[in-house]
Amino acid sequence: MTSLPYEPRRFAGTAAFYERYRLDYPTRLLTRVADLLALKPGDAVLDLGCGTGMLGIGFAKLGMAVTAMDPEPEMLAAAKAAAEAAAVTVHFVQASSHDLAPGMGPFRMVAMGRSFHWMDRAATLDRLDRIVTVEGGVALFHDTHPPVEENGWFKIVREVQDKFARPQGSERQGGHRRYEPFLFASAFTQIDTLSVTIRRTLAMEEIVGRALSMSRCAPQKLGADRVVFETRLAAALREWSPDGTFTEVAELVAVLARRPGHKA
Repeated sequence: MTSLPYEPRRFAGTAAFYERYRLDYPTRLLTRVADLLALKPGDAVLDLGCGTGMLGIGFAKLGMAVTAMDPEPEMLAAAKAAAEAAAVTVHFVQASSHDLAPGMGPFRMVAMGRSFHWMDRAATLDRLDRIVTVEGGVALFHDTHPPVEENGWFKIVREVQDKFARPQGSERQGGHRRYEPFLFASAFTQIDTLSVTIRRTLAMEEIVGRALSMSRCAPQKLGADRVVFETRLAAALREWSPDGTFTEVAELVAVLARRPGHKA
């Protein structure tokens, strides 16, 4: 359960790709989390590691008072623009999980979208125990791709990435989305898992763009190899689907963890 070294600019150069090509979280998933936690309009929510603001903006649309934190200035700039376009109010802070302090909040919920595995997870949960209200909780969001035939392109992306990716330490040791060991060792041991499964059509451009949104093959890390990476990935995808159309089956998941004793 080793954490990766802290790199505040791990996602530098990826914001435009992340915003355009990463899967957003369906409103019905956010609503189910809010209902289970009995969130009310005006409740304080922290989007920790907010990226381009998908979760923060989503919960702000549900009426929550959202604070969104991220160490990457390019991500925050994109998130601020997205919040303005969505006509919602979000308080943005350039900071990371290392900056969590007892005087913050308190928050009714802390949400993290595809960010928890980059953190010192045990230490982060310990800090959150001090700023999440007694009846509050921690919601960890991610997406996964079931091993169905339609998702064959996903394996191709990983294989090509593995040939170009810069070393990422324990990121490649697998299992980084298994949150339970950390949660059961924290104050937040009552766990509910919610999910929504979607099916959609993808173009090759979207797959290549999403690959560039990932830190291990971010444009600045690929450098001069970016063109070769894109060319090889496109060629491999074209071999798998000559007409250039793809289908994605994805499960958007929320793991809601609370302190013991909730009846819901």
